[in-house]
Amino acid sequence: MTEAKPIEGRVRAVIDAVLPAVDGGRFPIKRIAGETVEIEAHCFTDGHDKLRVVLRWQCIGARDEYEVEMKPYPNDVWRAEFAPPRAGRYRYTVAAWVDHFESWRGELERREDRTDICMALLVGSALIETAARRAQGGDAQILDEWSAHLRAAAADGGGDPAAQKAMALDAARAAIVARYADRSLAETRSLELVADRKRAGFSSWYEMFPRSASSEPGRHGTFQDVEARLPYLADMGFDVLYFPPIHPIGRINRKGVNNTLAAKPGDVGSPWAIGAAEGGHKDILPQLGTFEEFHRLLAKSRELGIEIALDLAFQCAPDHPYVKAHPAWFKHRPDGSVQYAENPPKKYQDIYPFDFETEDWRALWKELKSIVDFWIGHGVNIFRVDNPHTKAFVFWEWLIYGVKRDHPDVIFLAEAFTRPKLMHALAKLGFSQSYTYFTWRNTKQELTEYFTDLALGPGRQYYRPNVWPNTPDILHETLQLGLRTVFAARLVLAATLCANYGIYGPTYELLESAPREPGSEEYRDSEKYQLRHWSVERSDSLWSLIARMNRIRRENAALQSDAGLHFCAVDNDQLIAYLKIDPASGNAILTVVNLDPHRSQSGWVDLDVGALKLDAEQPYQVHDLLSDQRYLWRGRRNYVMLDPQRAPAHVFRLRRRVRSEQDFDYYL
Repeated sequence: MTEAKPIEGRVRAVIDAVLPAVDGGRFPIKRIAGETVEIEAHCFTDGHDKLRVVLRWQCIGARDEYEVEMKPYPNDVWRAEFAPPRAGRYRYTVAAWVDHFESWRGELERREDRTDICMALLVGSALIETAARRAQGGDAQILDEWSAHLRAAAADGGGDPAAQKAMALDAARAAIVARYADRSLAETRSLELVADRKRAGFSSWYEMFPRSASSEPGRHGTFQDVEARLPYLADMGFDVLYFPPIHPIGRINRKGVNNTLAAKPGDVGSPWAIGAAEGGHKDILPQLGTFEEFHRLLAKSRELGIEIALDLAFQCAPDHPYVKAHPAWFKHRPDGSVQYAENPPKKYQDIYPFDFETEDWRALWKELKSIVDFWIGHGVNIFRVDNPHTKAFVFWEWLIYGVKRDHPDVIFLAEAFTRPKLMHALAKLGFSQSYTYFTWRNTKQELTEYFTDLALGPGRQYYRPNVWPNTPDILHETLQLGLRTVFAARLVLAATLCANYGIYGPTYELLESAPREPGSEEYRDSEKYQLRHWSVERSDSLWSLIARMNRIRRENAALQSDAGLHFCAVDNDQLIAYLKIDPASGNAILTVVNLDPHRSQSGWVDLDVGALKLDAEQPYQVHDLLSDQRYLWRGRRNYVMLDPQRAPAHVFRLRRRVRSEQDFDYYL
């Protein structure tokens, strides 16, 4: 048996747990800058001595440290809170120690015998004298005088015991002793927190291929074409515009239309096949424009409140400069050729994955990080990361930690449609946001179970979901029906269930629904392999619904967080209802969605009037923010009916009290 490491045996405080914690503190919890974080500690000591517990916190690398007293609650629970003021990585430490001075005060309060009181005054005098030696300036003098008074009182055996106790228990001077507490035998436990900026916690994403932004059919789109499209996106209410890779596209093994193996002259290839004679990950496809035009696009976007997000795809086309310059970064088959990417039965002959077991891994890591640093230097602060689960996890932890140490405002979205534990592992090690299984959760039971776990499960401390009803790779079978009612319902669900959501446009607002073949989730005539032209002004577009939903999200704090989600009972499995409440403002949003795209559905919604602080005996107003209609409800159970052809959903804002049933005036 290995001999235990020597310990300080005089430490009697025990810190049994500090919460929240991710894997016992192996990974940091996540919050948004300015958001209050409640820390709970389970602390105790032997015997009857009193414990003192404090919470210290600071931004790692900063000079200032702050301290908050933790308040005791039943069953040895202590709580305190703090709010990280800006984006960054923070350390918070719980420190607990036996407070001999407060223990002495507690005992003195209970003493009645004159002799015991005199002895206790001597003990207290010694404790105060010791504290005086740690004090500074005038505080030291106050404590020295107090100590002397206690010694004199103890020597005067004939003094009034009540007066002596009152002097010894003086609260103002006790507070001075507390400022100079002896912490030499304190037990400590430190954990970390990553605070991200607001957009990491609340964002609306729009994905588009710049090469398909042209106003003329058949012409390759440019950054200037995207710039002309910005007002359309801003009016629709999106604040993140995400581009697939904008780099030169390989010519060797280039894929043709609909992922055919043989590209024809003029085929543009897949943007994810990165690298050609024109350059690699630090270059722009010439047909899109120049760096100067890219910078102008960034500036114009910012003016409209939109950030540009770039795709971070760490892979190469066969003619990427890395393949020739660094052959050791790739796996080779027995015949000497480089192994292309595969996910049987899918084959990606136009893509070479990096080998993260290469002996030259240090140089590979350094170069990949330099790609992120390069684009940050050009003004990009949001990255959607392609298939991060196919790269070494330890690499991502190293890269994200290093990037966010120098650039805490950077946001990384993990595009990992993989096994749950892998998705959660990526979130733990640093990704700011994560894709979800929302696309494949369609029934009431599936949605309820999944989003309850996201909002209330242990992952809420680190897993920040971003939901998408479609992507360039995923056209779910429900959307293949081409029904406007389905597209509308899924849009409302995404925008209200989750604070971060996105759509792949213009396919979504224009109801694109044709699969490549029956049973496939791939789009027919996919933008991944060819130019597309979109008439976004079409009269059947979902533009107005999307714009309204994004405005509702901006105007209601309850929809800007994943906390406070609560599903409501409805006596109809085709209706799903859920409530979101913002505790700071009291803003409450009730969403009811008809999951049947063909028929009207009705039922009784059961609201938790206690959580809403509603008087069950008084009427209250629900204001449908989609239709602008107002209804007067009473009590827990209220009737709803939704015709999907007219409105697939209600998004109700609940008003607390109504003056009269006639005029519908209300107070918030």
